[in-house]
Amino acid sequence: MNREIKILFIADIIGPHGLDIVASLLPKLVKDKQADLVVANGENAKNGRGLDDTTATRLFKMGIHVITGGNHIWQRQKYFNLLNTDPNILRPLNYPSESPGHGTCIFETGGQTRIGIINLQGRSFLYPIDCPFKSASAAVSELKKQGIQCIFIDFHAEATAEKIALAHYLDGQISALVGTHTHVQTADDKILPKGTAYLTDAGMTGPHRSVIGMNTSTAIERFINQLPVHYMPASPVDLQLNGAYIVIDEQSGMAKSIERLQLNI
Repeated sequence: MNREIKILFIADIIGPHGLDIVASLLPKLVKDKQADLVVANGENAKNGRGLDDTTATRLFKMGIHVITGGNHIWQRQKYFNLLNTDPNILRPLNYPSESPGHGTCIFETGGQTRIGIINLQGRSFLYPIDCPFKSASAAVSELKKQGIQCIFIDFHAEATAEKIALAHYLDGQISALVGTHTHVQTADDKILPKGTAYLTDAGMTGPHRSVIGMNTSTAIERFINQLPVHYMPASPVDLQLNGAYIVIDEQSGMAKSIERLQLNI
């Protein structure tokens, strides 16, 4: 019987309350799911926007193996060195090569299985960076040359169509593609025809009585007055850990199952 590889993905962690819920729930979740790899999107982990050394260290100590990012990973320029020096902190691969950091890494499980992790960002309604389709194809090809069958992608994108299209483009070549960025979990977890697990958006980890993790009154004021009022993370009410749990066949690298996660503290 082929060995199964189990990946636990934690959706966008929002500020201090998001960190608290991860600290509270992750140990039992890892044990219950027997996770081989824990990936978390941490681009909003520092007070709701960006990442810094202290926050990254805390995430790793909690048991997260790889931190992925997105458009907010650039919010704290002081900590760009993190992106250059830590192999397990990713920024979207398809930013220009001159940008700090890197967009792929390889994680080796306790069972000696190597898993490739790729972080990408969409272009629809976001920045006109390099093509995520071409960048993904090149990165997957390089990982395959190294003998890596299990490949996980965090695709940080606004448009659902772009996420769905990329998943179909890579179906059968990667193990799983999970979307992030909107902070609203979708209900379309599935295995695509050629064996790739897919979820349009994993949601967010933090206060859900909010506007995508932020204080509701501030968000309403921004929409009504069209002024750049500073967003603040919402109060710790209705705290949820969102994410996805994926089981992969080690030999083929194809997914056997995907499960959405919505856990309350």
